[in-house]
Amino acid sequence: MRALLCKTLGGGPADMAVEEVEEPEPQAGEIIIRVKAVGLNFFDTLIIVGKYQYRPAPPFSPGAEVSGIVTSVGGGVGDFAKGDRVMAFTGWGGARELVAVNAARAVAMPENAGFDTAAAMQVTYGTSFYALKDRAALRAGETLAVLGGAGGTGQAAVELGKLMGARVIAVASSDEKLEFCKSLGADHVVNSTSDDVRDRIKALTQGRGADVIYDPVGGNLSESAFRAIGWGGRYLVIGFASGEIARLPLNLPLLKGAAAVGVFWGEHLEREPEQHKDNMKRLVRWLADGSIRPRIHRSFRLEEAAAAFAAIAGREIRGKAVLLVG
Repeated sequence: MRALLCKTLGGGPADMAVEEVEEPEPQAGEIIIRVKAVGLNFFDTLIIVGKYQYRPAPPFSPGAEVSGIVTSVGGGVGDFAKGDRVMAFTGWGGARELVAVNAARAVAMPENAGFDTAAAMQVTYGTSFYALKDRAALRAGETLAVLGGAGGTGQAAVELGKLMGARVIAVASSDEKLEFCKSLGADHVVNSTSDDVRDRIKALTQGRGADVIYDPVGGNLSESAFRAIGWGGRYLVIGFASGEIARLPLNLPLLKGAAAVGVFWGEHLEREPEQHKDNMKRLVRWLADGSIRPRIHRSFRLEEAAAAFAAIAGREIRGKAVLLVG
């Protein structure tokens, strides 16, 4: 079978290659999926250069979320059978024609969902729903500010924030990206390149500040945004797409009575599997009835993976990029 392989850490997307590898056999508790599509995320660009929390040993395949068809099941698996259409979280290893996955990390696809859409949903919507529902306890009527609103997790946060009844302010770095945020339902938009983010969020909230701030960007933007948080606000630390880990003066949460809340969705899966399962069931229902709609900026063939990762690293993608495999 074909697999996209990262053979060395630090080389970058151009050093990956599609090669023939042995087909996997299901172990106890596993299913084998014939992969149709792979959802790509910003952290994939970090994994392949060895700069993420997870450091798989080369050679490995990138790709943390897949969709496809079950071809075989291992012992003890009762939820899935050969021929089922599923989507699954792999962490890495998804960019190949066949992948072995722990059955607990797989979910049945809605009948009306395409493989590309299903592959693009789990990480971004799973992270954002866990962040807004379980870490921030976002309530209807509150104001949510989403940094990086045109990116993968940002897009999901904007859409879910509206679905949960919040007033949403989307922050992005260009007018084109802000138009995309408006199409997602954002009530207000802020240009982080030309606007003072703190002043604009404060102005849009009549000086009160945002109740919840969702930050997958980090860097210098974080402090400016934190200064716009309201009393008792919750600042969600999602990631550092800017490439720089933010350093916040600790007097800011003190003066605002605010909390900086870490969101590590991958660890949440391991430590709170039942809560994760409940969240995914809710998201699958919303996907089926059209309440959420992952936006796919562009689909790439497996052989075009280097271009896909370069586009993600270059902040060219609005929503998600997907690799089409089968």
